[in-house]
Amino acid sequence: MTAARPGSRVLTLARPAWGRFGVGILAGAGALGSAVGLMALSAWLISRAAQHPPVLYLSVAIVGVRAFGLGRGVLRYAERLVTHDAAFRVLADLRVRVYRALTRLGPAGLPAFRRGDLLGRLVADVDDVQDLFLRALVPAAVALVVSGAAAGISAALLPTAGAILLSALLVAGVGAPWLASMLGARADARVAEVRGRLTACAVDLLQGAPELVAYGAAPARLAELERLDAELTRLAARSARTAGVGSAVTQLAAGAAVLGALLVGVPAVRAGQLAGVNLAVLVLLPLAAFEAVTGLPLAAQYRRRAGRAARRVFAVLDAPAPVADVIAPAPLPDGPYTLSVKRLQACWPGALVPALSGVDLVLTPGRRVAVVGASGAGKSTLAAVLLRFLDARSGEVTLNGVPLATLDPAEARRVIGLCAQDAHIFDSTIGENIRLARRDASPAELRDALRRARLLDWVDALPQGLETPVGEHGDRLSGGQRQRIALARALLADFPILVLDEPAANLDVATADVLTADLLDITRGRTTVLITHRLTGLDAVDEVVVLDAGQVVERGTHADLLDRRGYYWRLWQRERAAAALLPASLMLALP
Repeated sequence: MTAARPGSRVLTLARPAWGRFGVGILAGAGALGSAVGLMALSAWLISRAAQHPPVLYLSVAIVGVRAFGLGRGVLRYAERLVTHDAAFRVLADLRVRVYRALTRLGPAGLPAFRRGDLLGRLVADVDDVQDLFLRALVPAAVALVVSGAAAGISAALLPTAGAILLSALLVAGVGAPWLASMLGARADARVAEVRGRLTACAVDLLQGAPELVAYGAAPARLAELERLDAELTRLAARSARTAGVGSAVTQLAAGAAVLGALLVGVPAVRAGQLAGVNLAVLVLLPLAAFEAVTGLPLAAQYRRRAGRAARRVFAVLDAPAPVADVIAPAPLPDGPYTLSVKRLQACWPGALVPALSGVDLVLTPGRRVAVVGASGAGKSTLAAVLLRFLDARSGEVTLNGVPLATLDPAEARRVIGLCAQDAHIFDSTIGENIRLARRDASPAELRDALRRARLLDWVDALPQGLETPVGEHGDRLSGGQRQRIALARALLADFPILVLDEPAANLDVATADVLTADLLDITRGRTTVLITHRLTGLDAVDEVVVLDAGQVVERGTHADLLDRRGYYWRLWQRERAAAALLPASLMLALP
């Protein structure tokens, strides 16, 4: 299925809506057919009326003109209503599929896409897919039906004129789109890519504005944004020029059809092969018939553009999931819970070198373990495996003896919860951000979670209390306040096993030490994995596991590890030197 062309895959996904598109095509053909019939019948009526026949002879034509005039508007409205409804149904299904794919990929698989580019795929590219139906396939199908009918009517009046009209329609309906497609292929090939880069650059600029301004990098990023915008504008202009070429060819073909009908029609009237009143029908019929093919050069561009947008969307849908689907999940065991890790090896999607190798860990109920190490040691990888964000390549992770990989990930996360260093704070109120953990939580339960997170006194001092807005990404809060709100959220969820992934990573030293001490006090008696690069206060945990390059190099209590004067002791000495503000040269000289 993944090897199929993007357009074919979109058509397969749209199969439930094929019936609606069929009705829409019939309505569109009826609307354009009414336009052709209106032109032809009006031409005949005017020519015949010039001969001053009895009005009774014209009554059928008069009724036909009115019927075609009304039918054109009604059928056009019906065509737009039905086809847009069908297209929106397809888009809704496709967007749901993308959301599900993002849920399946997140968070371990999402770094493969830039955030802004991913937003472009989710919004603009999915929207562009509808053009495959509304601006490409439906107009082409309607043009095929109406062009054939118009050529048939012309041929019935005069075979030579019918052949001329058919040839001109083929030039306009096939040749002009092909020419426009060939001329605009290179430009259209880059539109989706450049638009994705532009969106990614804009999102990065907006989200990183404070840092970019602080470090003087904003002008360079703005220049890059302007360059991408100018490139997208040039591509759009080139695409418009090619569409203009196709439109010009179509208009020339239409003029040639009218002139050809006139050149063969006049001699046919003189030779008695064509009634005089039908000459006007023969000459004016192409003007209406070409309405069906006028938009086909642009339709060819939309079809190609929709295909490339679909390719970008399917790249998300086809991305390998970091966690395999569980077809028949095992039942969640009853608590209390023991989490066991044996010979664990894990690797991030796309990486060749394992981030963890041969890691063992046992968490009995109430046991607290700290996992420490330098950046890149594999600490966050371990958290991802425990949270079922990432599957183990080998080894075993069990919960009360049940392999974690056999459990429904959502069920497993009801037992094993996370408080991450980059926990998302939504642009809402303090209370709503905490209530995310339990929607039915009462105000008293929210306050209790805030109290345990050492944040209640600050919230009570705010004029709006729990209803205080926090701003986008918690911009109105300090780093410590954001982290404590995330902690209160985790405490409200009341996970039996709590994973704290670098909770003090983005805080200053003093705030980080206070928060770490509070965390260790709050989690007393709760099964906890504290992943941290800070070593202060780790004498309160039951065991310290030291990682380096994805492997366990030391383990034991804080005091035992310091007595060994090994890798952990060197980390401890560096931290003490940094806290004492020793010169950088002396810190580097530490053993």
